[in-house]
Amino acid sequence: MVEQIPTYEQMMPVVLSVLADGQTKPLKQVYTDVSANYGFTDAQLGLTLPSGKQTYVRSRVGWAKTYLVKAGLIHQPKRGLCEITDKGQEALASGQLINNDYLAQFDAFNDFRNNNHDSVSPTLRANTEAVLHSDDSQTPTELMAKAFSALNSTLADELLEQIHNLSPKFFEQLVVDLMLAMGYGGSQRDAGQATQYSNDGGIDGIIKEDKLGLDSIYLQAKRYRDNTVGRPDIQAFAGALDMHRARKGVFITTSSFSKDARDFVTMIEKRIVLIDGRELAALLIEHNVGVSTREIYAVKAIDSDYFSDE
Repeated sequence: MVEQIPTYEQMMPVVLSVLADGQTKPLKQVYTDVSANYGFTDAQLGLTLPSGKQTYVRSRVGWAKTYLVKAGLIHQPKRGLCEITDKGQEALASGQLINNDYLAQFDAFNDFRNNNHDSVSPTLRANTEAVLHSDDSQTPTELMAKAFSALNSTLADELLEQIHNLSPKFFEQLVVDLMLAMGYGGSQRDAGQATQYSNDGGIDGIIKEDKLGLDSIYLQAKRYRDNTVGRPDIQAFAGALDMHRARKGVFITTSSFSKDARDFVTMIEKRIVLIDGRELAALLIEHNVGVSTREIYAVKAIDSDYFSDE
């Protein structure tokens, strides 16, 4: 569905055209007018970037506006307000395709893209240029999100490989650490005591659901490389829960679950959560178990409350 939304470059002429009447418009109105011009569906308007904090439409309209401002085709007399300039009117009247190639005739735009300022370090300048020039169909925000997703995908593969290279005992402890990081189990000491081998066939450990121990969660952990966990494995786990009169269980594997296995847990009264390898890796990353932060890039925006005369 993302492919059905025009790129920020493709939106440039439309952003200019909705300002062609010469009126000063709030940026919110520009978003609305551009969306109406394209006839976006509710689904398209609601489609968000991986961060979940901004929609693709708003991101692309916003960056189209930014590039046009940097080239001098749009003027912002005040934050949040836009108006077309003489250059912008001339661009529309020219009949030429308005994109980054068209904007490249303006020195201010080239300075913006190349970031050629003496105060900027060569490394930052090179990295910025690489991002801005690597894929003109995506905004810098989208490129950053895409890079972040790719880094996490690679990290997930490395995490699973590390788990396979270590002992089963380590894997069981990792499961306990993850449950603790997610808010289950009370303390590390309590969790460690609760997850000793029970020798009950199908139960690898037990952990408190909360710090008060009002309920317990039974765990099964299978460290498989290629073996798919099927319905018989989940049925056996459900049977083990019956032996303990337990209602909740978590089955974690480093491989995957068959469709029959996933269908089975939807048909029983017990609450059994299935976590496969990819989900396990994602949870480890999200809750900082077995990973550390290497670098942080803070994406900042104007503080509207600070820049206010009121």
